[in-house]
Amino acid sequence: MATVVGLTMGGTLAFYTYSTYMQKFLVNTVKLTKDESTLITFLSLLIFACVQPLFGLLSDKIGRKPLLMAFGILGTVGTYPLLTAVSSASGKWEAFGLIMVALLIVSGYTSINAVVKAELFPTAIRALGVGFPYSITVAIFGGTAEYIALWFKEAGHENWFYWYVTACIFVSLIVYGLMKDTRETSTFEV
Repeated sequence: MATVVGLTMGGTLAFYTYSTYMQKFLVNTVKLTKDESTLITFLSLLIFACVQPLFGLLSDKIGRKPLLMAFGILGTVGTYPLLTAVSSASGKWEAFGLIMVALLIVSGYTSINAVVKAELFPTAIRALGVGFPYSITVAIFGGTAEYIALWFKEAGHENWFYWYVTACIFVSLIVYGLMKDTRETSTFEV
């Protein structure tokens, strides 16, 4: 169950940052209009949804762990620069491009996270083994992303949130590095 928490923490926080919180970020920090922010969020999430199956297929070819490791490494190295670049974007299309880069990185987690966690447990305890720690982790890290981001912004240290996201992804990267690739050791039964 601790593995599920570690697997989930960074990816969930990154996803909520670039989806749920991004609309407010674009209005409050980038100073785009609400309409521009809504359009960018809609288009980026639409494209993001469309690429999920492609990343899933890639994980079937190369394994789950390489995809998670790619997310962990790129997320750890790229989150601070990407959020900094989005915050100073000169227009909506520049912001859109940067958000798309971030969401493509996050796809290394989102496209396979459910199957990876399911493959960790035998079918008899899978629902509880995945469901409980996953739900708690999403509530703690995903559910508070916007609150923590706005708290840092209000305190005059918005970029500390970028470091917080980076640190959480790094913790997940450590878990990805220590775990076995579940594609070959799957306990999935049809």
